[in-house]
Amino acid sequence: MDAAALAASPFITLVAWSAALLVFQVMLQGALSTGDRGQAWNAGPRDGEAKPLGRLAGRAERASANLRETYPAFVGLALCLALAGDPSGWGYRGALLWFACRLLYIPLYLAGIAYVRSLIWLGSLAGLFMMFAAILL
Repeated sequence: MDAAALAASPFITLVAWSAALLVFQVMLQGALSTGDRGQAWNAGPRDGEAKPLGRLAGRAERASANLRETYPAFVGLALCLALAGDPSGWGYRGALLWFACRLLYIPLYLAGIAYVRSLIWLGSLAGLFMMFAAILL
């Protein structure tokens, strides 16, 4: 595959947007944690035990960690599909599903909406499975 075709792949665009989503979640978590723990904690070496986080900052931290658990798989699968192609289109649908679910997951987790949030997480996992299946088929 030549560089121009690879650059035109929709998977490359989704990887770029997923990186923006990752940065957003890390910054959101950092801002909320700093609000709870203070500027001195954020600027310092963060040695010792940290002051417990409040409800919203704690949720943001857990949501961010949850994204980072599946993010490497998404990037790897998306780049494989960008290189190998996706003639069925199922890989791209799966990538869109993963991305959409990850977007929805943030406000659901922050709001503490339990069961719907879990279904959305399962949807993101289904998106990864679709991407995986598209590579094998």
